Amino acid sequence: MSIEFVHVDVFSPEPYSGNSLAVFPDARGLSAAQMLRITQELRHFEAIFLEPTADRQSVRTRVFDLFEELPFAGHPIIGAAAVLHRESRGSDAQVRRVMLSAKTVTIVTERTERGYYGLLDQGTPEFLGTVQDRASIAKAFNLQPGDLRDDLPLEVVSTGLRYLVVPLRPGALERAGIPSDISELLRGFGAQFAVLLDEAALEVRHWNNDGIIEDVATGSAAGSVGAYRLKHGLARAGETFLLHQGRFNGRPSQLRIQTEGNREAPKSVKVGGDVAFVGRGTLEVLP
Repeated sequence: MSIEFVHVDVFSPEPYSGNSLAVFPDARGLSAAQMLRITQELRHFEAIFLEPTADRQSVRTRVFDLFEELPFAGHPIIGAAAVLHRESRGSDAQVRRVMLSAKTVTIVTERTERGYYGLLDQGTPEFLGTVQDRASIAKAFNLQPGDLRDDLPLEVVSTGLRYLVVPLRPGALERAGIPSDISELLRGFGAQFAVLLDEAALEVRHWNNDGIIEDVATGSAAGSVGAYRLKHGLARAGETFLLHQGRFNGRPSQLRIQTEGNREAPKSVKVGGDVAFVGRGTLEVLP
């Protein structure tokens, strides 16, 4: 048995930039263990496996990173929706329901001059508490407490994955890193991951919790940042702002974020980006 996949780059209109992704348009019959092994073999940051349904506008999906299945992720959904749009050969905008293990989301895709663009509605954000231990957080990222903004809170925000948003002073982002695994530290604060935010530059950085791999463009984290910025008066509802990521690992990416609601009651966060097609492949042997 063989299986086909499509290689796309998300959050960039240019191939070989943005966040790479393997999309398996028809992964029926694969087990979770096989999906994980395939993701590890291909070495993209994440891979997404699709299961077609009777409704062409709905698709079941499973997303894996190099370690485990994820209940939600941003750039895999945008990339997968662009692949389905391209394979449908439709020229008009398309709306799809994407069913994940944790939630169902809606995404709109449209053709562009250079590829495709997807806008993912991540739904209503959750604000899960602030963190007061600034010294421990600074140390976890190889920074000093003075590198953290003291006028903005450290806060756990989720649109599907629980991110600790860490606002930094200008210049601190480039000095940041993770010298040792932060999973246990984050778990104590009710977070799964962390994202560092330079509000002045509208730029973020995010790593796997062991600090070995830095992500290029993190759609789920961008959703949390968008909700955070709306709540704290840094963004206006209904307006789109551009978030930058990937500069430090040579794959600059741009994520477009739009929030709805108000500071007291954010209603939804939408994250959008371009998708560039790189190629196709076939796995002739399955694990």
